[in-house]
Amino acid sequence: MRPLTDEETKTMFEKLSKYIGENIKLLIDRPDGSYCFRLHNDRVYYMSEKILKLATNISRDKLVSVGTCFGKFTKTQKFRLQITALDFLAPYAKFKVWVKPGSEQSFLYGNHVMKSGLGRITENTAQYQGVVVYSMADVPLGFGVAAKTTQECRKVDPMSIVVFHQADIGEYIRSEDTLT
Repeated sequence: MRPLTDEETKTMFEKLSKYIGENIKLLIDRPDGSYCFRLHNDRVYYMSEKILKLATNISRDKLVSVGTCFGKFTKTQKFRLQITALDFLAPYAKFKVWVKPGSEQSFLYGNHVMKSGLGRITENTAQYQGVVVYSMADVPLGFGVAAKTTQECRKVDPMSIVVFHQADIGEYIRSEDTLT
């Protein structure tokens, strides 16, 4: 486990800023202590510095994971967020989408959000902006990328895609062996 390089940090923070904007600093400087990001086996983990100090007692080859996995770097050095980061992204999300109860299951199976399933959307959401997807009961279901702006969503036909699927909580079941 090692600290992220400057290039890795920049890549990861650019991805996070698509979803939570300048609220990234709230992840690091928390009132309950200081937190950090560490890289282990191409995966980025988020943990308190107390946990980090305890994890140094375990050798790298024996360490499976520590903290919360935020995502992983691909072979082309792009950062891919994982669903395990949702609990940290949802409270700080700048742009949100709420889906109707009939479309929740479709989204949880990995499908995009259609206009017919859109309940609400945050005002002034730009196209290709990262959004957190919620149920109408304000339960975070996953995250994605807005396919249309808020204004375009009002005018498009019901079968148009308004949010491209990125990750959903159904992945805990579908991909449980690859999340750690």
